[in-house]
Amino acid sequence: MSVAFEGKSSWAYALAPVILGVVAFFLIVGPRALNPTNIAWLGNGDLATHYLGWVFFSQSGWSFPIGLNPDYGLEFSNAILFSDSNPLLAFLFKPFASLLGQPFQYFGIWLLACFVLQAWFAWKLIGLVSESVAVRILAAGLFVFAPPMIFRMGGHPNLAGHFLILAALYFAFKPTLNQRTLVWSLLLSVAALVHAYLLVMVAVLWFANLVGQRTGKKISSSNAAMEFAIVFAAVALVCWQAGYFVVGSGANGGSFGFYRMNLLSIVDASHVSYTLKDIPEAPGDYEGFNFLGLGVIFLAICALPALVAGQHGLGKALRCYPVLLFVLAGLTVFALSNKVGIGAFGFEYPLPEKVISLASYFRASGRMFWPVFYAILFTIIFVVVRHNNHRTVVALLGLALVIQIVDTHAGWRNIRGPLMAEAKSSWATPMQSPFWKEAAVKYKKVRWIQPAGHSTKWMHLAAFAGANKMATDAVYLARVGNRVSAQAREHAAETLKTGRYEPDALYVFDDNAYRLALLTIDLSSDLMAQIDGFNVIAPGWKKCAECAFRANDVQMSELFPPLTLGKKMSFGETGEGLPYLTKGWSIPESSRTWSDGDTVEIVLPMSSKAQAISIETNAFVPTSHPTQRVAISINDIVLSTTTLTGEGPHLIELLLPEAVQEQVISERLLRFSMHLPDAVRPVDVGIEGDTRKLALAVRSVTVR
Repeated sequence: MSVAFEGKSSWAYALAPVILGVVAFFLIVGPRALNPTNIAWLGNGDLATHYLGWVFFSQSGWSFPIGLNPDYGLEFSNAILFSDSNPLLAFLFKPFASLLGQPFQYFGIWLLACFVLQAWFAWKLIGLVSESVAVRILAAGLFVFAPPMIFRMGGHPNLAGHFLILAALYFAFKPTLNQRTLVWSLLLSVAALVHAYLLVMVAVLWFANLVGQRTGKKISSSNAAMEFAIVFAAVALVCWQAGYFVVGSGANGGSFGFYRMNLLSIVDASHVSYTLKDIPEAPGDYEGFNFLGLGVIFLAICALPALVAGQHGLGKALRCYPVLLFVLAGLTVFALSNKVGIGAFGFEYPLPEKVISLASYFRASGRMFWPVFYAILFTIIFVVVRHNNHRTVVALLGLALVIQIVDTHAGWRNIRGPLMAEAKSSWATPMQSPFWKEAAVKYKKVRWIQPAGHSTKWMHLAAFAGANKMATDAVYLARVGNRVSAQAREHAAETLKTGRYEPDALYVFDDNAYRLALLTIDLSSDLMAQIDGFNVIAPGWKKCAECAFRANDVQMSELFPPLTLGKKMSFGETGEGLPYLTKGWSIPESSRTWSDGDTVEIVLPMSSKAQAISIETNAFVPTSHPTQRVAISINDIVLSTTTLTGEGPHLIELLLPEAVQEQVISERLLRFSMHLPDAVRPVDVGIEGDTRKLALAVRSVTVR
């Protein structure tokens, strides 16, 4: 907005926003998060991976780029950035990690900084339109109690760094900015070290300002080009060192349009208001949460007479920033996505696949409205200040702030609860057996099979590995490279096939992989046991003189229940056939289990001769993908190929040749495999929110 002053700058006045931020922090978050040894509030979901990413990073040596975090992911070769562990603070604290010890967490300090800096830059921003201390502090309070920022406190602390957006808006609206290249370089670099989404928001505001300054002839073409080159180079260097480029093709998360902003988002309370009712919305719209708050809505209503009367100078002010307005409009369109939601309803307009693919790098598009959110809030305050006398402005802002704080208490009280949990320096763990203590001495790594960027039981295993300075691939990461993911899965498949395990790695398996491991393990050397609910293989354990722990090996009958010939086995979520699923299957549904990949396998223990097998399936055949080919093998011998059209159910009947029958009885196993060359991800054929690679679902199997 057009500015005339920034108010007084004495230390006494400067303390006002700092005090506001501190008070808001203790009111909403509470003091316990500030205890650096308290990790109780970090013990679940996203918060856990933020903390554990830091634990592994703090214990590893320096790398190049410095943001690499190889012990948290192993072959995934990821970086501190992709566990959302706040690289900015991780870089600051890592040199002192040996002095700080473990546990140590800096996320509480970060949340306090977010409140203080949110208040500080809001104070500076409002100073562009009023020199009144009362106006500035009350208006800053509305920024501090902005629901989109507070909403992030309980699960995504990095994304609570909205002060970076306010700083960018302040620099964009400031009439003169000394050392602008240095200022913008520093701001963008800090944003890059906090979160990629915040980097993009700040970057587009900077670029809009740069273009606006050039088109307004406030800077020369050469100076604009030089600023662009310097800022771009500085940010690229920071991103490189933070590890932005280690993921490659896996950075595209897919599902653009699912995590959108609903068109009614700014007035949809979404459970954070005592007064306003929630508006029905689509499942992913929560990422586009941009509720103004009842206090701000009240203030906007108070500003309406001024807007109607035209006694505010807003139009003149806006005409000074055409490029910025264009960029804010663009951010709004991106936040809404091409699947526009209006409450529970909506419509979609087509976009080229390349555009969708590019947009999917920032698939939680609803977040991109945050700069617009704060621009709207600033505009409302601008109109109120310019239209009313000082006493009225103070009264309106004071009342709006009280309404905002009291009404949004409905939401932030629920955030405060977990953050104020009883302070603890450790998490509860089921890993109580003495085996784990001995294993931590013998092994250097903890491996999870099947490896994934978000594996089951990852938190307990990663916490165990981190506490014992072991590396692990049992992790939860925001992005994982497609190439390294494929290589990790191939390596795991080869390990299962050969039974050759790394001697310095402790292996933990999901149920399906554990059944496969039983078929090839060397039980004369390796321990295969279920310990504290974990499926474990400890290579070389039985030949380890120092390993005192002993346990009975898992038996075939424990993993593969006896098979009854002629009995129809179901594969729904409670079906008796589930233990036989060993490779390539998704999570069971009520009446079936879908394939997930190009090949699936069912392993059946056989004590008598099998002559035929019947499989009841459904096919994944959306309109744009009408067929699924299936190549069927028994014990690696191809018996049949078929093509499924229509969802089904389909019944596949196989008669086993005599040679196959003899092989099955000789091996005492029937390994039923299906190769699925037409498997496809639903998101790639227009079905949002499902990234599995589907071909068919098995409903039942009968062996006769």
